[in-house]
Amino acid sequence: MVVKRPEQERIVITGVGLTSPNGNSPGEFRESLLAGRSGVSAYEIRYFGKTLAGVCDFDELRYQRRKEVRRGTRAGSVGIYCAREAVADSGLDWDNVDRSTVGVYVGVTEHGNVETENEIYQIKAYDYDCQYWSHHHNPRTVANSPAGEIALNLGITGPHYTLGAACAAGNAGIIQGVQMLRLGDCDLALVGGVSESIHTFGIFAGFHSQGALARHEDPTKASRPFDRDRNGIVVAEGGCMYTLERLTDARARGAKVYGEIVGYAMNTDATDFVLPNADRQAECMRLALARAELEPEEIDIVSTHATATPSGDVEECKALRAVWGANGHTRFNNTKSFIGHAMGAAGALELAGNLAAFDDGVCHATINLDVLDPACELSGLVVHQPQELGRVDTILNNSFGMLGINSVVIVRRV
Repeated sequence: MVVKRPEQERIVITGVGLTSPNGNSPGEFRESLLAGRSGVSAYEIRYFGKTLAGVCDFDELRYQRRKEVRRGTRAGSVGIYCAREAVADSGLDWDNVDRSTVGVYVGVTEHGNVETENEIYQIKAYDYDCQYWSHHHNPRTVANSPAGEIALNLGITGPHYTLGAACAAGNAGIIQGVQMLRLGDCDLALVGGVSESIHTFGIFAGFHSQGALARHEDPTKASRPFDRDRNGIVVAEGGCMYTLERLTDARARGAKVYGEIVGYAMNTDATDFVLPNADRQAECMRLALARAELEPEEIDIVSTHATATPSGDVEECKALRAVWGANGHTRFNNTKSFIGHAMGAAGALELAGNLAAFDDGVCHATINLDVLDPACELSGLVVHQPQELGRVDTILNNSFGMLGINSVVIVRRV
């Protein structure tokens, strides 16, 4: 079914930039996903000690000077790298873009913990004398910092802000950009999500105290969504930014188009701080499908959110079965099995991992699923090896977070 919208309201992806634990470009990332290559490794962090994490190795100095890296934040560096890569990938003549018409909308799970923990650790050497507190603290920790650092680096004078949407934040950044383009608030949107979570010991300690932090003797097998023996989340850093444009503008400049964002939705469980609600997740997916004017069986690939927590995976699978049943067409996969949970970047990164299916017709697999939990049974779940689908026209991307925030984005081939 084709959605009949005015062309100026059709919003498309024209550029992608990312860094992930198993690739620093869309091509590298996709290659790792198709090859079954994990990006999870052994990791150690102050106070908490030895653990596992998804660690990125992008070149911070490609687009920043050393002084800028020291003054800013890790989340800002991730965002700058991804935004610059997205702009380069888009083919925009950046020197001649009116920067006042560009908006920056970045999703984050949390921000400022890394800087605060580091500064408290450093100031204890001075007996906690606040005269040694960094004068960079406030701009580093204000909520708009990642988006603001991107705007500063690229000379953007249009609107910028971050969206705190827990682990639904990557999708939230994309949704915000679509809405602002349709409202005429900007003519080009840089959108997505970033995460610096592995650099704060509090994240690891918090998940550990919940009994939700993954353990495994082989780091590459630690992230195990849907598996009977899954035991929690692997924390990861990363980021993914997109350039979004109106289809009319993209066509006018002859841009390549990755896909059109035809549906989206966000809602709230309103039932628990951390435990998800399958009914509300199903409602969110149905709302996104209705807005896209698509039936569930018209979706080719569903990118699941599943984090490898016992209850989280089961609730999402309940929601997926409620919407799709056993239609025999739709395929389901999971990207966290490769890289862990990139928090605020997760939704944006996981969508990027599937976008190439429009070109190659392949659904990447879910790895580390040795024994399926019966409560996670899904018709069409792709396991171990990528699956050739021939043609992929639609992708639905799930991303859910704490405090019951749910987000869904649907992208279609143009």
